[in-house]
Amino acid sequence: MVAACKCGPSAVSRPLTWKTRVLRLAPCVVIPTFWTRRRGRFTDRLINVYDHPTPLDSEGTLGACLASLQGVRGLGQVVVIVATTDPSIEHEAEDRVRQILADVPGVDALVFGPAELGSLQRRLEQLEFSDMVPGVSLTGYGAVRNVGLIVAAIMGCESVVFIDDDEVITDPDFFVRAMEGIGATIDESGRRILAKSGYYVDSSGNFRTSDPPHWADYFWRQADDFNAALAIVEAPPRVRPSTMAFGGCLALHRDMFTAVSFDPWVLRGEDMDYVINARMHGGDVFLDGEWSIEHNPPTARSEAIALRQDVYRFIYEHRKIEFAKSQVDLRQVSVNSMRPYPGDFISSSITWRSFMTAVLHALTGHETGEFLKVARAALSDASVYARQNCDNYFAFQRKWPQLMDRLWEDVALKSLFSGERSVDRSAITGRFPVITSE
Repeated sequence: MVAACKCGPSAVSRPLTWKTRVLRLAPCVVIPTFWTRRRGRFTDRLINVYDHPTPLDSEGTLGACLASLQGVRGLGQVVVIVATTDPSIEHEAEDRVRQILADVPGVDALVFGPAELGSLQRRLEQLEFSDMVPGVSLTGYGAVRNVGLIVAAIMGCESVVFIDDDEVITDPDFFVRAMEGIGATIDESGRRILAKSGYYVDSSGNFRTSDPPHWADYFWRQADDFNAALAIVEAPPRVRPSTMAFGGCLALHRDMFTAVSFDPWVLRGEDMDYVINARMHGGDVFLDGEWSIEHNPPTARSEAIALRQDVYRFIYEHRKIEFAKSQVDLRQVSVNSMRPYPGDFISSSITWRSFMTAVLHALTGHETGEFLKVARAALSDASVYARQNCDNYFAFQRKWPQLMDRLWEDVALKSLFSGERSVDRSAITGRFPVITSE
């Protein structure tokens, strides 16, 4: 339980004094980057499907993201976590990331790839946390973010800021704003800001989704609910508890990220899911109306696959909050408390709404076969996945605080990640150095 939070769902209703309470230490900056095979070699899976992974033979967006860190005040330790859609390209993707980083002077980053993961997972086994290994990996959004939190704990960082590899920082005080209020007590009840999200803007500064709704989305007004939830950006006070978070503009205090993990079994929307996790454990994620980042996502490769991942995650989310009702040590999270977004998308109506939306999209003649697969998944496969996995998170989460306590500034791993000891990658990658005779 995050008992120290004493956070509630109501908005802050008086002038805040937290603005002068800034966490002085620079945050650990975690950048997950997702890679896939070369263009034209698309492989669809369920678990390690990402919205827009970078093909190995493309320029990608990571370089621009890293370059935007140059000159930004308050930059701390940078950790770039390399994840892929296929284990066979892990080392190639890591090499590509290191090449990109070498072209960005002034940004010294730890690149976390399969070798570092192997060291981490072996350490978990040594500490008798082998059952936690599936939730700490380079497969899936939640597991990758958990790796970032663990690295921050090993390095002894008091705060973490997540940004995504398809974003650029345009505000030189971005990290200063990120730290404003983090850890501060905001009222007499003792509530603290332990998790704070900014929001995304496009290159024009617009933060709302402006695309008109498609007729096939009659039962799926996701953009409308999303925009309604974002209305708090323009309304006072500057910071208030939110029903949503943006994983590419997210700041977490030590007291939050060592107590609450990301859910490795939610297929998409792990940032929104973290809001629910925090609330279940007595906290809140706040939204800062004066903190934003420019988001430039590439076009998704398949609308049907994007919908499928949403169907799986929303059905899973509904099952998860229902299952949590049987857990006496958790604060209950209701559908009403999560309105306007994602409220209705985690309600009991999500199954039939998912099915109807997939069928209507199939009638448009675009990706018909794929949308029909989504319709079938809505009626059966997604529910099966939810039943099989929703209790996994709670077992994982109950041991998370103990794990983070054991790994905090872990001597063995800290010396490895800080560069005091080097990783011999030859035995892992098979790229042995050439031995020449004298």
